[in-house]
Amino acid sequence: MNGPGRKARVVVHLPQQARRGEIIEIRTLAGHDMETGFRRTQFGELIPRDIITRFACSYNGVEVFRAELHPAIAANPLITFSTVASESGTLEFRWSGDNGYAATHSAQISVV
Repeated sequence: MNGPGRKARVVVHLPQQARRGEIIEIRTLAGHDMETGFRRTQFGELIPRDIITRFACSYNGVEVFRAELHPAIAANPLITFSTVASESGTLEFRWSGDNGYAATHSAQISVV
């Protein structure tokens, strides 16, 4: 579980370099149990919901992708999307969710 005070584990994969105008694929993985709130313990007690609810990616400060996640998403959600390599710069990734879950990551891309 990645609640307040726990370091979230995220992995981001994208090319380090691309040609201007090239469509690039970005893959992200967030380590999270994604507890739906519908399961019960062996004693019949309801396990509280704890999911990532939002993911967003900005490219040089402009949001290029956003997703809302729901309880049906599997643990450790893998999100893959594409964008156009327009200029060299920084991609910022943000995850947020229940119980104060928050994770960020940034990556550089060089466009030639």
